[in-house]
Amino acid sequence: MNEPHHHSSLDIAVGGEQGMDLPARGQAGKRARIAVIVVGVLLAAGAARTIVSNVMNAHHLADVTKQNAQQYVSVVLPKAAGADGRIVLPGTLRGYVEAPIYSRASGYVLKWYADIGAHVQQGQLLAEIDTPEIDQELAQAQAQRDQSASTLSLAKTSFERAQQLRQRDAVSQQELDDRQGAYNQDVANLAAADANVRRLQQTKSFQRIVAPITGVITQRNVDIGDLVNSGNGGAGHALFAIAQSDPLRLYLDVPQSDAPHVALGQHVSVTQQEMPGVTFDGTVTHTSQAIDVATRTLQVEITLPNHDGKLLPGAYVQAALQTDSHGRLTVPGNALLFRAEGPRLAVVDADGKIRLKPVEIAQDLGQTLEIGRGIEPTDRVVLNPSDSIADGDSVVVVAPHAGGASGASGASGTSGANDSAKRSTT
Repeated sequence: MNEPHHHSSLDIAVGGEQGMDLPARGQAGKRARIAVIVVGVLLAAGAARTIVSNVMNAHHLADVTKQNAQQYVSVVLPKAAGADGRIVLPGTLRGYVEAPIYSRASGYVLKWYADIGAHVQQGQLLAEIDTPEIDQELAQAQAQRDQSASTLSLAKTSFERAQQLRQRDAVSQQELDDRQGAYNQDVANLAAADANVRRLQQTKSFQRIVAPITGVITQRNVDIGDLVNSGNGGAGHALFAIAQSDPLRLYLDVPQSDAPHVALGQHVSVTQQEMPGVTFDGTVTHTSQAIDVATRTLQVEITLPNHDGKLLPGAYVQAALQTDSHGRLTVPGNALLFRAEGPRLAVVDADGKIRLKPVEIAQDLGQTLEIGRGIEPTDRVVLNPSDSIADGDSVVVVAPHAGGASGASGASGTSGANDSAKRSTT
């Protein structure tokens, strides 16, 4: 009777506790749902922000890539060639006659009499060579000559006696012919001995080194006691070198395009950098009358008076020839493109497109090129074009230069333009 009563009280207690937890559980579930919603919203916001950021970065990267892909070039306008119609060419002065002197006798240098810079006359003694071997050979040759002369004298006497005996029929004709043959042979032997003596005498005379022309000693390559060989065998250099410095010769290589304007007797203005303001007058005396196949140039010889000796053989000079260069244009040398089809110049048209124009180079002036035909005065020529530049490429022109800008300024302008473009995209 008591146990059922206790069970009922416990059930009532438990049921009371469960009734009290229901509202708390409802509040906890509601808070959990709110937390889940907040987290979802935050995640969605983060994802949206990431997507927007990626899209913006993609657009920015595309803009930067497009901007970096653009080619920035510096251009220059062609400059008219010299209005005076002159062509200036470099050259090297040479002596009118230049003579390297070698020894014709082998021996040792006994003494020399002229040093570099000395003015010598034709036939003047320059050096003496001791030739003991030639002296002995000459003595031997003279002894052999005397021997041949003695043999000839005996043969002549024998032949004359045989002729007398033959008249009396005391000797046969055969014996007379034998003696005549011996006599003729001895005559030839004496002639050969005389020739050998004269040869050695002439060789011995070469122990005296004399000046073949009147001029200035420009080189002395021997000293007392030096061993010299006959000719230039084994020596490797001349004993002396003499140059005739008045007048001087100047050789120029005139481009084929200007060759028709060169004539004999034409006056040429010659200048030297070390003597500013001084001009020397030369005359065209010879031309090769042919165009060199390798260089496409005409060789011209100019004779230049040098009475006062101001100009020195071997000096580097520039000569101005009067030609017809009107209408030609010049561009910097660093604007030229070498392609398999021939030389090209990259020109920017009005639409900002590259046009590769074939050109004809009339003259290479070093830092500049004189163009015969292929471009116009209004063409914008690209400086320092890249090897990859192609016909039709779009470019951006920056820092245009005045006509005839130098290659250095063009290069710096292009570099500065590219650097500023890179800075603007970063």
